[in-house]
Amino acid sequence: MKLIVGIGVALLVALGGGWAWGAMGRSDLNHALGIAELRADLLEARAAALDARLDIYSVNFGEASRHLEVARSALRAANARLSDLGRPEDVERLKNASTRIDEAQRTAGQLNQDANALAADAAKTIDVVIGSTVKR
Repeated sequence: MKLIVGIGVALLVALGGGWAWGAMGRSDLNHALGIAELRADLLEARAAALDARLDIYSVNFGEASRHLEVARSALRAANARLSDLGRPEDVERLKNASTRIDEAQRTAGQLNQDANALAADAAKTIDVVIGSTVKR
């Protein structure tokens, strides 16, 4: 009977140790995954803003508006991830970029080439956030 109890305790200790060992790296892995998803959202937003600039330059305001909407969606996702990571300064920067995207889309709807400069400002702001993400 003592042998069976001893084996049972040994199995429980081994199981608990294996679980703890496996869980040790999980939080680091989840953090790295969150950063990678954040970077993907930021890169998507920047690419869409740059695509919109090309469309505005080509006087294709409808397609520019569609790209700006894609940028806005990606910025929302990135903003949520930044809030979860506790980075309020980058959240504020992305709010400014989102405002520029909104202004660019409104200006593009008026068939105004000034939307190009607004989209460029948004892309530059997104670049700053991407740079700060790399450093952390």
